Amino acid sequence: MLYVVRHGRTESNASGLLLGRGDPPLDELGLLQARATAEAIGPVDRIVSSPLLRARQTAEEFGSDIELDDRWIELDYGDFDGRPVADVSPETWAAWRDDLDWAPPGGESHRQLGTRVRQACEDLLDEATIRDIVVLTHVSPVKTAMAWALGVGDEVAWRCFVETASVTSIGTGRGGPSLRGFNDTGHLHGL
Repeated sequence: MLYVVRHGRTESNASGLLLGRGDPPLDELGLLQARATAEAIGPVDRIVSSPLLRARQTAEEFGSDIELDDRWIELDYGDFDGRPVADVSPETWAAWRDDLDWAPPGGESHRQLGTRVRQACEDLLDEATIRDIVVLTHVSPVKTAMAWALGVGDEVAWRCFVETASVTSIGTGRGGPSLRGFNDTGHLHGL
């Protein structure tokens, strides 16, 4: 099984900021979310993480043998990184949603993100048939992994929501990947 997990909460997430390559730590709730997520999934055979601190801190709850893979890093928001979501104009959001090749100034497009994350998923596919792998990553790569599992385009990212510390489960078999669960947060109730 391939578990694709969004990191726990940071103060930036809680404040409604676009958080791409910025590297804040988990906040107090985020640390609790990371622990609860690791307990819910249980032991895994392999831990892969984005190199960003918030993902690595979440990964540490699963164990110490963590492989860093830059392909799982968050979308590069360029000049938008750290800005409030509300500061981005409606026209800019429309352009972004309508064109997979559009990128924020100095940032990355959804197509570029899709290329790297889909390859990272493909590289784990065979192993996930016989071993449990957890990937600790960010909102945009989670959406891309979900689109990969479903065999749909990356434009679907605009039609789904991914909560902090949520779990997306992708099974594998002769037919390829299959989405088993998406944005599962049942383990977070009571936090």
